[in-house]
Amino acid sequence: MGQTKKEFLTIQELAENLATFAINRDELKMLIQAIPENMDLNLTAVEYELQILKILSVGWAISFYMPEGEYKTKSVQFFWDHIREISNSISNLTGTSTGREIDYFAILKERLDMYLQAMEKIPKGQNDPSCVMGPAFAAACNSDLNAAAILTGTKMFTISLGGVREYLDSVEIKE
Repeated sequence: MGQTKKEFLTIQELAENLATFAINRDELKMLIQAIPENMDLNLTAVEYELQILKILSVGWAISFYMPEGEYKTKSVQFFWDHIREISNSISNLTGTSTGREIDYFAILKERLDMYLQAMEKIPKGQNDPSCVMGPAFAAACNSDLNAAAILTGTKMFTISLGGVREYLDSVEIKE
């Protein structure tokens, strides 16, 4: 078996790359295209909520998959600093183009609280949070019982976690 060579990154580079992954829309577009046309979903809401779910999922994955220690603490902080900067840009652009002020980072915090409440309801003995993330995502899209919305949210959550895990396995942090 061949060993793959790991890429060496600073904590800042790692966090920036993960923030870039969090806002990358490739998986989002793929998941939207996979939704059957007759599912009675507001695709604009689904797309909007998918982006939020991806950002939050990447943040959770960093916390979950990185080993405890200084690198993890700094990586999480730098990641959320990048997301805050991106959120400020989104807020400013939206305010300029619509004339309506929004705080995208506050929206992220609200959804984080919503998803954390859903995670608290994971059935006893169940170790897979995706069992509640899909339904919580569907609720955020105002499509509580829609199977396509539930599946789409579950897929985004698992794709995001898997992507972060794979990435973290391929890099090492340098001083």
